[in-house]
Parts: sequence; structure tokens; C-alpha cells
Amino acid sequence: MYDPRSMAADDFIDDGEIRETLEWASANKDNRALIESILDKAELRKGLSHREASVLLECTIPDLNERIYKLANEIKNDFYGNRIVMFAPLYLSNYCVNGCVYCPYHAKNKHIPRRKLTQGEIAAEVEALQDIGHKRLAIEAGEDPVNNPIEYILESIKTIYSVKHRNGAIRRVNVNIAATTVENYRALKEAGIGTYILFQETYNKESYLKLHPTGPKHDYDYHTEAMDRAMEGGIDDVGLGVLFGLELYRYEFAGILMHAEHLEAVHGVGPHTISVPRVKRADDINPDDFDNGIDDETFLKIIACIRIAVPYTGMIISTRESKSVRERALHLGISQISGGSKTSVGGYAEDEEEDTSQFEVSDQRPLDEVVRWLIDMGYTPSFCTACYREGRTGDRFMALCKSQQIQNCCLPNALMTLKEYLIDYASPETKEKGDAMIAREIETIPNDKVREIVRERIGLIEKGERDFRF
Repeated sequence: MYDPRSMAADDFIDDGEIRETLEWASANKDNRALIESILDKAELRKGLSHREASVLLECTIPDLNERIYKLANEIKNDFYGNRIVMFAPLYLSNYCVNGCVYCPYHAKNKHIPRRKLTQGEIAAEVEALQDIGHKRLAIEAGEDPVNNPIEYILESIKTIYSVKHRNGAIRRVNVNIAATTVENYRALKEAGIGTYILFQETYNKESYLKLHPTGPKHDYDYHTEAMDRAMEGGIDDVGLGVLFGLELYRYEFAGILMHAEHLEAVHGVGPHTISVPRVKRADDINPDDFDNGIDDETFLKIIACIRIAVPYTGMIISTRESKSVRERALHLGISQISGGSKTSVGGYAEDEEEDTSQFEVSDQRPLDEVVRWLIDMGYTPSFCTACYREGRTGDRFMALCKSQQIQNCCLPNALMTLKEYLIDYASPETKEKGDAMIAREIETIPNDKVREIVRERIGLIEKGERDFRF
């Protein structure tokens, strides 16, 4: 029986509940009265249940689908404004003992070059990332207790935070590593991480066990219950995700919303972020080998329905997706994107002679071009990390976000960090467009005092000072 308050994976991700949900959603895909009532509820900005959202995902009525897309965009703007947070992945090691059949790092892949960065090489990667303009990283590493123990991860975080290159500094390190113990999560928290990210890959337990035939990741329950251990270890910002294309997308959609409901029910804090990656080509991996790939239209509707169902969460789309798909996704709820990304070990500081990439990057534009593209579309690129460093995490962040008051801090911080980027890293064309945007956006700050403080600090940034935040 489905029980979101249970700590057992089979209870809060209940297969029977998911299958009943999918049957109910399919039976009501043309039920205009029901769908309109669900959308009326969604207009309240309080979110939807997995069952209600699944009906929206199945909806076949054109005008109601248009209402779904419009509402998704409105909700994103209400909670996050026109800001898009920028980040980059940093791959530390591709050593891995798991047998995941969709990942080129799987243990049986004997021809991919294996690489683990030294602390000196990590510092060089961080300098290269700072030279691009990044302030926020998501570190990635395969699961290997010998090559990538928790001590290596902790030392790497310390190294990343220690590098101060020119005007650069990494101000937030998010961590995407394998499920681990409460003790290790506590150590990660003490190391000053931002969000702990762990993709479920698939919530279908039968498929999960087949897709992870060997290695510690084979343990579905241990993996699925990881966020509860992270919360117990003091990490109150966690990020969910599934790898769309491995299993039926409707199943994954319901599963990830049920996981969000579980975190809310047990901890009072839902996921800080939800990521929506799709299976992509990589060394030894052909996405055509998987039967559940989804087209762009389905993918974009999934994004819109997640945004409506979980209005408070940050939504992430990476450079796995093309420029055109990312552009459309931005209008449907995405609030964070990567830019200028490398998915190989050592990919930022070195010319890549060996391919250690985890997947092919579809959007290969440099960060400056991505920033200018966002500005041209009316979005404010944000390099802000203030909430994490001011202690606005977990329930404190969620309270501000759900009340839509987080924007009182976020827009000023976004503008100040954008100004830093424009002075230190931007091309002349990007700087010109960015300065014009900042001048316009300052005028939209509703609080007179805050507006004047931002103007003053923008002036100080122009004189060389850095790292102001509300």
C-alpha cells in the first residue's frame, strides 16, 4: 500500500499505486471537466498530487494542453522570476565498480580510458572554470570505494573551495555521488556542500535491477532511500532525477512525484531540484538499444507538468539537450542550466586526447554565448549562491520560496553576480547587452531601499569589489 510517510522504498514508491495512477490517468485523458478542475487547483500555486499531475500529462485536449504550458511558464515566473541559475559539472573520476548498462563507466567497459584527477589537477580544472566565469559546480564521480572513497571526495571539495584565481571563486559545490551512509552524508554537510544530487535512473524496481545487474548500485532499496539518510545526516537540500528513456516515461513521472511527496511528508522539505536528463550516446552506449526513448514534445510536456506539480522546486536541464530543446524548455519551467560544460575527466584544463566523457554534449556553446543567448531572450543569467551561504536552505528556503518571497533576495543577487561576470569574463557584445539588462531590471525591484543598495553595490563592483549578497 502506498504510504508516503513510510521509510521503506517499496511503500513510498509503490508499484501498485503507480500502475493504478497510470490506468486512471489514461481513462481520464479526455475528461475535460476533471482536467479543468485539476488546472483550477494548480492555479493556486500549491502543487498537485502524482495522480492529478499524471492526468495532465495524459491530456489530449489541445486547448487544455495550451493552458498547461501557459500555466507552467507563469508558475516558474511567480516563484523564480526571469532568472536562470548557471552551473557546470566537474568530473573527478570515472573509475566505477557498478555494472549500469546505460553508462560508459560500467565496470565491464575495458576500452574507455580510466582517469582520476589528483588534487593539483582538480585545482587546474577549477582555475579553468573560474576563467570561464563559473561560481557553482556539481562534482561527479563513479562509485569505487578504492579509487573514489569519501575521503577523496572531501579532499576534493576542500581543494575546490580553496582556489582563488584572479577574481574567481567557486562559491557553491553541489555533489552528485553514489548513495552512501548517514555518517558520510554528515561529513559532506560539514565540508560545506550545497545540494546533494542523486538520480534514481528508474523507479521501476524490476527494471532497476536489470539495468544495474552488478555492483553496490544493484541494491534498489538502499539507493532509493538515500535521500532520507542524507536528510538524517543534515543535508537539507537534495536533488532528484530520473534518466528518461530507460523505462516508460509515465511510470517515471509518477515515481519522481511520489518521491517528492515522500520527502515533504517525512521531512517537511521537498526536493530542492529535479533534473530531467534523457539517455544520450556515449562510449559503449547506444541510446537506440533502449526501447523507451521519448520525443521532444513528450519531454517538454513532462517538464511543464513537473513544474505545475512541484512549483517550488528548481528544475535543471543540462547540455545533454540541444539549444533548441533547451530554449523551449526554459519557457516551461526550467530554472537552472549548465553552460560551457565538459563531461570528461580533466576536460576543462586540458585538450582532450582521450575520450573519458560520460555522454555526448549536444549544446557545445561556450558559456559567454549561452549567457548572451539568455539575455537576448529576456532571462537574467544568475551566478548567485547567496541562499546556501546565508543559511537559506531546507525548510528556510522552502518557506520563502513557497510564499514567493525568495525573489526579494534573488533578483538583486542575480543582478550583482551578473555584473561581476560581465566585468570579469564577458565579451564586449555580451557586456553591452548585459549592462542594458541590469539597468532595466534594477528598476523592477519593488523595494526602494533595496533598489538603491543594488545601485550602490553595482558601482562598487565596477570599482573592483566583489561578492555582495542579500
